[in-house]
Amino acid sequence: MTTMTPAPATGPTSAPVVPATTPPQTHLPAYDDDAPPPLPRPGLGKPSPDERFALIGSWVAGAALAWLLTQRLLPLAGLPWFLISWFVVGLVVTGVTAGITGGMTEVKDRVAAGIITGAALVTGAALVSTVVFVTMRGWRAALNLNFYTQDMSGVGPKDSFDEGGILHAIAGSGIELGIALLITLPLGIGTAVFMTEVGGRFATIVRTVVEAMTALPSIVAGLFIYTVLIVALGFPRSGLAASLAIAVMMLPIIARAADVVLRVVPGGLREASLALGASRWRTVWHVVLPTARPGLATAVILGIARGVGETSPVLLTSGAAAFTVTGPTDGVMNSLPLFIYTNVRSGEPQAIARAFGAATVLLALVLVLFVVARLLARPRGNRPTLRARLAGALAPNRAAR
Repeated sequence: MTTMTPAPATGPTSAPVVPATTPPQTHLPAYDDDAPPPLPRPGLGKPSPDERFALIGSWVAGAALAWLLTQRLLPLAGLPWFLISWFVVGLVVTGVTAGITGGMTEVKDRVAAGIITGAALVTGAALVSTVVFVTMRGWRAALNLNFYTQDMSGVGPKDSFDEGGILHAIAGSGIELGIALLITLPLGIGTAVFMTEVGGRFATIVRTVVEAMTALPSIVAGLFIYTVLIVALGFPRSGLAASLAIAVMMLPIIARAADVVLRVVPGGLREASLALGASRWRTVWHVVLPTARPGLATAVILGIARGVGETSPVLLTSGAAAFTVTGPTDGVMNSLPLFIYTNVRSGEPQAIARAFGAATVLLALVLVLFVVARLLARPRGNRPTLRARLAGALAPNRAAR
């Protein structure tokens, strides 16, 4: 018979016995004074030396293969064929090297980066070549002071650059563009605000009309103003009619670009303003428009760039004049694009050089308008204004007195 030893009785107040353990100790890291300094870790997205070597080597190999194909194997001599072949072969070699070191994601990334970089280089080269070509053809005429202070009254196409100028064309372009901007700026931004903030069925119709007018040919806008204003209403050909034709071309560009910009404004800003008790108009005026101000400036610049270079609407509605006209309703008024057009058609070398000089001035005018618009639309932030900085600089002098 087996006897069972009873277990010790445990009362309700008895506690389990915990074995004693040694408390953990903290060990400080030891630094080796003889160890080399640590290498800096590259940032995210920054290529390593091996990746840079593979990328540069791929394009060098692509150039060598393109030269072999165009200059030795195929009858494709010439710089354009070499550049095209270099771009295509370089993309192929870049994709192959990326596939050796990585997967399909790396191949797509390298090829896409090459295409985007090539497109940017082509765009920049086209812009730089245009500016350089126009400037080199017109710098002789543009260096004369009378080119900016005189008009072409009594000056023939064969006369030297010491006679005549483009004062009448500059004044005409400024007046016509200013009137067109006064018309299109409130209408274009107001149309964009209506399409974005108001909405509804009618807003959909307006957006469709604006998108259709974006691709409107300039000659159609000139014919519209000529038929309605000059033929039907009997209004004479003048700078005002040309301004209206330019406004027809600028309006859909500004409205469409401003509509895209206003859509990007976060909806949380509108909801926060309305939640604080502001009306819809105050929300648009004090929240939406200030937030989208840089984008709206870009929209205005796009409209100005479209309107400042129009020739056919101005030719139909205003016509060319060799003298300065400052009144929008005083008759025929010339402009820079129309001056360029009439002088290039003359066939005389002196007149063609004047046309290229006027084109140089037109490019500079567009650049100045772009810079001014960007400066006006730049967000102020917390930086002090120029007036505040001048007042702070003059305060110590006043205190010393």
